[in-house]
Amino acid sequence: MSDEKLVGVVLVSHSATVATSVAELAKGLAGAGSAVPVAAAGGTEGGGFGTSAELISAAAASVDRGAGVAVLADLGSAVLTVKALLAEGDELPGHTRLVDAPFVEGAVAAVVTASTGADLATVEAAAVEAYSYRKV
Repeated sequence: MSDEKLVGVVLVSHSATVATSVAELAKGLAGAGSAVPVAAAGGTEGGGFGTSAELISAAAASVDRGAGVAVLADLGSAVLTVKALLAEGDELPGHTRLVDAPFVEGAVAAVVTASTGADLATVEAAAVEAYSYRKV
């Protein structure tokens, strides 16, 4: 699978710890040796709570393998930061898409689906479908 172009996943959170933990969880549940490029973009450059356009751009560039980048964000201003980067047009790799999905469940679904070699639209659909997961 390492020769295939895989969709990259970026997890944007107001907390570096949350973003990193969700990335680790998603990769772990995708299976040992998952080649899916996943990056956490949490907090600010100084280590505080918030979001950073620079960290998000760097994370997206680091996971871009040519098949697209799915970006999931935790809260409102993280979404706004990603939308602003997308509007700029040259701050994120081509074929980067903000995915409207629950942060944890959507991240797991995105990474697991990307690990199958699925395209960006399929990865996005799997993450969005996580809204329908019932717990009771």
